[in-house]
Amino acid sequence: MIKIRDGFVGERSIVLPPMVVEMEENDPLISSLYITDIGYYPHAEHHYRSRTTPINQYVLIYCVDGAGWYQIGDNNRYEVHKDQFFILPAGLPHSYGAAEPGWTIYWIHFRGEHAGIYSQGAQKPQNINISINSRVNNRNNIFDEIFNTINDSFGIESLRDASSRLHYYLASMRYLEQYRKSPHQSDDANVVRAAIHFMKENIERRISLQDINRYVGYSPSHFSTLFKKHTGFSPLSYFNNLKVEHACELLLHTNLKINQICFRVGFDDSLYFSRLFSKTMGVSPRQYRESNNNQV
Repeated sequence: MIKIRDGFVGERSIVLPPMVVEMEENDPLISSLYITDIGYYPHAEHHYRSRTTPINQYVLIYCVDGAGWYQIGDNNRYEVHKDQFFILPAGLPHSYGAAEPGWTIYWIHFRGEHAGIYSQGAQKPQNINISINSRVNNRNNIFDEIFNTINDSFGIESLRDASSRLHYYLASMRYLEQYRKSPHQSDDANVVRAAIHFMKENIERRISLQDINRYVGYSPSHFSTLFKKHTGFSPLSYFNNLKVEHACELLLHTNLKINQICFRVGFDDSLYFSRLFSKTMGVSPRQYRESNNNQV
């Protein structure tokens, strides 16, 4: 594993060695679609990359917070905002960077016989707006599965697994309507369920009560009363509990550092996150990980 750079707190990135990329190119299954580089940059200020010499890779950038820009060739320049993604085509010079005060992005460099199919129509910014069936958090979990699989091993089975998951990950963006279809849509009108879904889809962000009210279309006082009646918690307390719950999952099932998990659940201040976690769970994040990892 080779880190691309160490410039952003909480970042994760992997560049696959040329020997591993050659394994992918020559495997009959993986050669359809495979990763060469992958990473996650939270709150990346002053992030900038320019490639005047084209690379033989497609570059996916999925912005989940903040804003940025990118340019393809000499003329095609676009702005990109949160809940948008784009795919830079292979073989063309390009540049991109964060706008002030920075952006949070998932990114993947990929190649393969079918890579161009996923990039079709995605050179312009594509919207992934949050809705009752948007499944944003599910998509982010797929990314984590891909990253962790590659991070654990460069073996052929791991690479095949990552390639298969990459198909699904890219399809969840390119075929958004199909990805969002669900057989369980009978309770869409339930405002509390809709609000909780909105919270889960924004687990990596800081959202206000006004943001939630705006989403469900209720007045603040009426919504807060309704929400507490159904859940026993105020909306923001419930949201913090969801963040801590997700942090517990990351502590147990990933090798992420605590400051990385802090960003993954939407906190800039690791000290505040630790205090909230300790208040909710009765132990610090480190103690929680150590005590549960020691259980048989």
